[in-house]
Amino acid sequence: MCVLLALVSAGAASGPQPPRTPDRDTSASVSFDAIRSRADEARTAGRLDEAIELYGRGVRMRPGWIEGHWYLGTAYYETEKYSQCRHAFREVVRLQKENGAAWAFKGLCEFQLKNYRIALNDLNKAHELTVKDPKLILVSRYHRAILLTRFAQYERALQAYSAFSKEGNANPTVIEGMGIAVLRIPFLPSELPPEKRDVVLLAGRASILAGSSGIEAEQAFEELVRRYGDTRNVHYLYGVYLLRDRPEQALAQFHEELRISPNHASAMVQIAQELLKQRDLETATRWATDAVRLAPRNFVARRVLGQVKLEASDVAGAIAELETAVKLEPDSPSVHYTLARAYQRAGRSADAERERAEFTRLERLQQELRGAVDK
Repeated sequence: MCVLLALVSAGAASGPQPPRTPDRDTSASVSFDAIRSRADEARTAGRLDEAIELYGRGVRMRPGWIEGHWYLGTAYYETEKYSQCRHAFREVVRLQKENGAAWAFKGLCEFQLKNYRIALNDLNKAHELTVKDPKLILVSRYHRAILLTRFAQYERALQAYSAFSKEGNANPTVIEGMGIAVLRIPFLPSELPPEKRDVVLLAGRASILAGSSGIEAEQAFEELVRRYGDTRNVHYLYGVYLLRDRPEQALAQFHEELRISPNHASAMVQIAQELLKQRDLETATRWATDAVRLAPRNFVARRVLGQVKLEASDVAGAIAELETAVKLEPDSPSVHYTLARAYQRAGRSADAERERAEFTRLERLQQELRGAVDK
């Protein structure tokens, strides 16, 4: 985590800059301009304590000076004064509610202050808005992922980690965080018991390598199963990897997971999806229904049950499940796409068009986020 925090600190001074607040024609404008100029000079030269004092004077003179609050906040962040940093970014988001980068910084400050629920809410807000700085995207995405994991929102956490995997990011910090998420352990990395570290790192490494179907990935999963085959979620994780080209072996792994963890809703979801592909709708319905019963707030379980019902011509039932899935995870493109199909089948063309538009928007947003990080 220290590596990632260093990234955002190093980029803070040159990161996303809010628009300059227009100067007001008052008798104090000359002294304010002088303070702003001196503050900018101190910040650029790395004299952060001096910059903090000067930006503080500036925002007291002009409480609506967004740029001043911004640079005051980033200076506090770099000097690890997180309470003051939070206060500065509270002012930025009060004055500029759609500033995604400010929400990200505020969330990072809340994280350092161990206000984890507030931090996750702030980082979710940043995720919904635009953050252009690639370094800040990486850091906020990582902290959002580990917080989602801590609050047992594993599917959403894995969506966040999937971007790291696609980018081939094998940073040890990311590997550890991903390992905790794929094993569904509701801890932050700093809270992980030492005896779990080895299995977590193996699982995280295998998950990163799964982005390519080479021999290294296969060997990593085989080692994981050989050494930790009795650990919850290990067989499930291997099954997900096998699904791409060995579905029968994957099903065997999901059933083995259920032997170890009889109430493993996600394994049931995967079995239901595979049976849906095989057109065994009756059995798929049973597995998906059991998954939703065990995990009613799992949006993937709701989506799959909706898909099964749609294929079984229970359109009203499908819509009910998919609308619930959208409420649980409004940022999932696949949920909106499937709901659009269900609305179309029900003759609700306007609703179907709205969901298709939302699917397109979310897909484009994900592509833009990936592009910003790739630059």
